Amino acid sequence: MLEKLKRLPDDPILGLAAACRADPNPDKVDLTVGIYMDEQGICPVFEAVQQAQKALAAEEITKAYIPPVGDALFNSGMQQLVLGTNSQALADGRVASVQTPGGCGALRIGAEIIQAAAAGTRVWVSDPTWPVHIPLLGSVGLSFETYRYYDPATHGVNFDAMVEDLKAAGRGEIVLMHGCCHNPCGADLSLSQWEVIANMAEQQGFIPFVDIAYQGLGDGLEQDAAGLRTLVARLPEVLVAASCSKNLGLYRERTGAIIFLCQDKTNADALVSQALVAARRVYSMPPAHGGLLAGRVLADEKLNASWRSELMTMCQRINGLRTDLATRLNKTGKGDFSFIEREKGMFSFLGLSPEQALRLRTEFGVYMLDSSRINVAGVNASNIDYLVESVGRVL
Repeated sequence: MLEKLKRLPDDPILGLAAACRADPNPDKVDLTVGIYMDEQGICPVFEAVQQAQKALAAEEITKAYIPPVGDALFNSGMQQLVLGTNSQALADGRVASVQTPGGCGALRIGAEIIQAAAAGTRVWVSDPTWPVHIPLLGSVGLSFETYRYYDPATHGVNFDAMVEDLKAAGRGEIVLMHGCCHNPCGADLSLSQWEVIANMAEQQGFIPFVDIAYQGLGDGLEQDAAGLRTLVARLPEVLVAASCSKNLGLYRERTGAIIFLCQDKTNADALVSQALVAARRVYSMPPAHGGLLAGRVLADEKLNASWRSELMTMCQRINGLRTDLATRLNKTGKGDFSFIEREKGMFSFLGLSPEQALRLRTEFGVYMLDSSRINVAGVNASNIDYLVESVGRVL
């Protein structure tokens, strides 16, 4: 039976990253996978996480399962981080969460809940969106529509088109949104535009499902969650998939949470029970280590302050890289790249053709997706001149 299966092509992002690693070019630049890199090209471990890990290693006496719902400190910490410590929904007991294997696990459990509530529900996704969104959510049987989002001509959000498309989103349908630092385009909604979406959700009855994987890497922890919190303050139901991969550096620990905003506490409890049944059939029990570390960092005053300071430094470095890259590319005289500075988070489309992206890989060892989506955090002082020169030569 198994011999009938054919080899599938490599993941377009992970495959390019592997090709870059194998490239002998000493000047090669990897701008593919969405991982934060420091000036030395290393994905660092936060000092607060290191301290939490040392304390956990010294105190841990068992490797028994943690509760299916996850670590209590982690769940409460994530709810407050995402929704805000002064959230009225939290005070009203309308919020519940379950620890999941990363943001991917949160998206999958959210999809399971939607499918259980109404099989085949239509989910509206932005064009473009993270490539794994549709496979993750669609694998449970949900259906999809797209709404226009990014305008390549302006390198910004085509909000009028977005609103026009979402007028067709009906009651009980799901609108998947990026909480901040849109992946892959880096173009975010303004707070006033979030208000418009909240108005539409109130009037039409669609339910936002917000994927917030980069909180803290756009403008700051509070600013990056402001749009999501606008929805939570206005609507009876919102789903949130939150990840600790980027803002706590817990990529390999697979640490995330699915957060439910419900009409009341009774409904919140019901959704947790549904989520735990779904988790049992998908992955059984949550991984412990990352959740225990994140829970400690979020709950401990000193660790939390240390983490926030280091995260803000990362955020400022990304924004500084955006300014530097835009300025240098503009000096080539090959186009206006000022949009890079206006975008948020780790990603940007450079506006190159697939043929130009291929030339960059084959002739210069500069690796980006065919869409010319780059990970801005892969740029550093040692490669930015070569990157700008190479882009200038293919334009």
